[in-house]
Amino acid sequence: MFNILIIEDQKNMRESLVIAFKRAGYNTDSVESGEKAVELQKDHSYDLVVVDLKMETMDGLEVLSHIKHVNPSTEVVVMTAFGTIDSAIQAMRKGAYDYVTKPFQLSDILSVVERALEKKCLSEKVDNLQKETRENYKFGGIIGNSPVMMRLLNILVELTNSESTVLITGESGTGKELVAHAIHSNSRRSDKPFVVVNCGALPENLQESELFGHVMGSFTGAVKDKKGIFLEAQGGTLFLDEIGETSLSAQVKLLRFLQNGEIRKVGDNKPIYLDIRTIVATNKDLDEATKNGSFRKDLFYRLNVIRIHLPPLRERKEDIPLLINYFVNVYANKLRKKPPEISGDAMASLLNYPWPGNVRELENVIERAVTLMKGDMVAVADLALEIVSPADIMGVMKEMGGIRAALAQEERKTIIESLQRYAGNRKQVATNLGISTTTLWRKMKEYQIVSKTSYNTENV
Repeated sequence: MFNILIIEDQKNMRESLVIAFKRAGYNTDSVESGEKAVELQKDHSYDLVVVDLKMETMDGLEVLSHIKHVNPSTEVVVMTAFGTIDSAIQAMRKGAYDYVTKPFQLSDILSVVERALEKKCLSEKVDNLQKETRENYKFGGIIGNSPVMMRLLNILVELTNSESTVLITGESGTGKELVAHAIHSNSRRSDKPFVVVNCGALPENLQESELFGHVMGSFTGAVKDKKGIFLEAQGGTLFLDEIGETSLSAQVKLLRFLQNGEIRKVGDNKPIYLDIRTIVATNKDLDEATKNGSFRKDLFYRLNVIRIHLPPLRERKEDIPLLINYFVNVYANKLRKKPPEISGDAMASLLNYPWPGNVRELENVIERAVTLMKGDMVAVADLALEIVSPADIMGVMKEMGGIRAALAQEERKTIIESLQRYAGNRKQVATNLGISTTTLWRKMKEYQIVSKTSYNTENV
């Protein structure tokens, strides 16, 4: 049963909310001031707090900041009769789940509270899954709890016993090498070499020699035998980044290796057989490259066994605060200073920025800010970004609606999978998901999910 605290200085409103919440099945406490709420929280833990924005001496935003400082996992819903842009920005910036504008129907605030508590349950399950995954596997550098990042972690877990070729796609700076290293670190080859080569950095006329080696005298300048990058990776994993930049002649040799494990040095007809796991990455559209003839179709088919796509940072903005916190701690520790806080305006700027350089650019911005900041808090002036206007911040808040839509889609998928697993038994499904059967019924109706005794995908 969930524990809820109501903070409201108007007695009639406070008592009405207490009665409504208790009837809904929640353990409910109430106080009339922020000061009493702070005292009460010293000895009590609450899953959710409902607080009035405008109160004497200590207002709702101050209470919100205190609650989030003491227990960041507590969800907060703000009530206000002053539904202005400024109050909405401040409440969301300080970590409120949502806000409701007075006057409201009790059913409306109960609906918001129910969604906030469901989000809390989902967040706790995600945190536990991430903790379990990171304890059992070496995924420490992959940061994020968005649906797309959770799917990525699940894929990486599935790949731990696989030797298949992996194609990683995504824009520059999204972390393709990090994912490749995670695949290697959790494979049977983890104690063998992990060799990285940027194909785009190799001159086209030297690619075959650099990758596969050469024998002395095979061409002008070949004054001695060269081992080649493939031989250096023997027994381990070879990560070929920017695979789309390889020459057609190098692609022929790479195809031969993928087909039978064979390479031949430039100028030598003697085959060499290697045991290597191959992972490739590209920020190019290889489908388009095969159409214009710059990339071989047969090689593309060989590489496209398991494809992992890393989305740009602008499409998973809910992960930005986690990444910021991670990089702030990393660079503060390097500089042997206390990790600074991020001001509200700075966080809004970081959330609103489009991040063309993705995670790599975000890391660089945070490193610069932590290194050069003047005070004890990172301000907008410490960031090499454009200042964000209130209208832009509201744009971010609207975009968060898209994030919630993505979470809803993921929730729908989870419910469908559970219904399939338990053959449509709603009681078992509700128990498995940690929600009531009433909530399950409401969500099935909301997501238009039809359940039958014998459940299959045709019911969706």
